[in-house]
Parts: sequence; structure tokens; C-alpha cells
Amino acid sequence: MNHPSKNSDSYIAGFPEDVQTILEQVRTTIKKAAPESEETISYGMPAFKLDGKPLVYFAGYKNHIGFYATPTGHKQFEEELSHYKQGKGSVQFPLDKPMPLGLIHKIVKFRVRENLKKQSK
Repeated sequence: MNHPSKNSDSYIAGFPEDVQTILEQVRTTIKKAAPESEETISYGMPAFKLDGKPLVYFAGYKNHIGFYATPTGHKQFEEELSHYKQGKGSVQFPLDKPMPLGLIHKIVKFRVRENLKKQSK
């Protein structure tokens, strides 16, 4: 990716076809887990917000897909994510392994519940 993207479609289109397929799978998984969320670009990557609050972000890289569910989403799924390289609030899913779409779905559902709980307070 050499240019800033205006939307997720243009962001994904900037990758090789095989990576585009994986990015679309991640995007679709997030949409199914959070159908009420709003898709946008934030920090130069596809992002989803719920009621204006950040939910999750994802990004493509040369050897992995970065997934960002804020520190709370990663902390809640610490054991399941322990097989992957991580940073504070980020996890790297290698492109040469099957994408853990079920886990991504669970993390997004958790973040939706967390955002809604904060909203009701």
C-alpha cells in the first residue's frame, strides 16, 4: 500500500489478489459479527465503529494480517491468541496459515457487547 485509502474497497484493492481474498474474508467476518457497525478508514486502515466508538481495525502486511481489537479484546482472548505474535492491542495472523475467522468473529462479538455496555452506563 503506497497511497492513503478513502475506503475499505480501495484499501483492499491495493494488495495482491491472494491477500485481497483474505482481507475480504476478515472484513466479511467482522460485518457478520457486527452488522450494526459502521465501516470506515482510521489510522490508514479499515476500521469498524459502533455508535461512533472504535470496535476493531485490520490491516494487510507483507506476511500477515494485523488485527486490532484494542487491548481489552486481546486480553479477553489471551489464551486463544497466545499462538500468534502480539503487541499491545494488536495481533498478527500469518498469511501462510489459515485465518482464524471463528476467533475473529468471537472477538468482534465481545467488542460489540463491551461497547454496548459502556453506552448504557
